[in-house]
Amino acid sequence: MVGIPLDSEAAARRGRAWASAWNARDLDAVLAHFRDDVTFQSPFAATVLGTPVVRGKEALRRYWEQALGRIEHLRFSVERVLWDPAARELAILYVAELDQRRTRACERLRLDEHGQVIEGEALYGSPAFAP
Repeated sequence: MVGIPLDSEAAARRGRAWASAWNARDLDAVLAHFRDDVTFQSPFAATVLGTPVVRGKEALRRYWEQALGRIEHLRFSVERVLWDPAARELAILYVAELDQRRTRACERLRLDEHGQVIEGEALYGSPAFAP
């Protein structure tokens, strides 16, 4: 499902597909959305790689493979997806369940003219409490 979302429903579908790929631990499906020269930032990358910035699709694959090796239980539940067509930015707001932790999170993805992710950032916030 690569391509520029044309409206909020298309953006929501892309966000749900993103979460489904992560929940299945299907890195090929996740990475299909990323350009080879992507730059990605994550505070979790700093704990895995020693740097919060990952450059390039293959480096991103290696990072996520290492990170997934440390996590037994992973589940992303999308709460909301925001699309800014002028900036070509997709924001996926979700709850990340990583082993025993539930955290509110946001993935900010800037897309190129073909809908591929050129820049991304994972933002983790406060603990998420069950309703």
